[in-house]
Amino acid sequence: MDERFIMAGRTPLHICDTQKGERCVVLLHGYLESLAVWEDFVPLLKNRMRVVTLDLPGHGVSVVEGEIHTMDYLADTVAAAMEHLGIGRYSVVGHSMGGYVAMSLAERYAARLDSIVLISSTPSADTAEKCERRRREIELVRAGRKNTIVHIVRHAGFAPENVARLSDRIADMEELVLMTEDEGVIAVLNGMIERRDMNRMLCTTPVRHMFVLGRHDGYIPTETAEAIVAAHPEAEVVWLDHSGHMGFIEEPERCAEAVSDFICK
Repeated sequence: MDERFIMAGRTPLHICDTQKGERCVVLLHGYLESLAVWEDFVPLLKNRMRVVTLDLPGHGVSVVEGEIHTMDYLADTVAAAMEHLGIGRYSVVGHSMGGYVAMSLAERYAARLDSIVLISSTPSADTAEKCERRRREIELVRAGRKNTIVHIVRHAGFAPENVARLSDRIADMEELVLMTEDEGVIAVLNGMIERRDMNRMLCTTPVRHMFVLGRHDGYIPTETAEAIVAAHPEAEVVWLDHSGHMGFIEEPERCAEAVSDFICK
């Protein structure tokens, strides 16, 4: 595994790259995560394809660029990173916020993409209520109370049946929250508040796409997920019956099999 910093356009970016494989996939982490969340997932894919992971700007050890990181800016940065690596075509797997970035990539760089996979992610823009929750999170961070966000990971991110079994992984993710720079948290929250509805784009894009959804997702309730599926008959769908929001951690083998089979079609 090659780990280093590269310049993605104007942005220094921390990446890891398995470097081998005819097909390539880039894995995009979610909000308050980093490339570290894919540590156990990459080995499940790397025998079938080249795998690139990265810290999106504002997360991990990548830099913060200003007060707002729009999904388009993050997408442009990912595209620039892949160009820097000399990778002309690739698939994208995005978890949650990473899925928002994947959809922006599909809108802006469709000619470069073989497919996108959206793990626990929605094409719908934030509701007014959700935008307000994000603004409250910004105020918590500015008030030095980022630690109050930590408990959400345990209670909303994982299916109840997995909380005890995955307690060590949950603790690692809670630590990632605390390690994320305050300025990065605020920049990404501002970007998610502004993101566009992507339903029409998904219905018309030439890029193949698949949803991977957890039956016990505390962020995307089953009825909401089923409505997304009904609105997108063109998409492939995989349900993880024993997962919440973190299916690639809760059911890694099942998730990896679905992802790799889809990408390698």
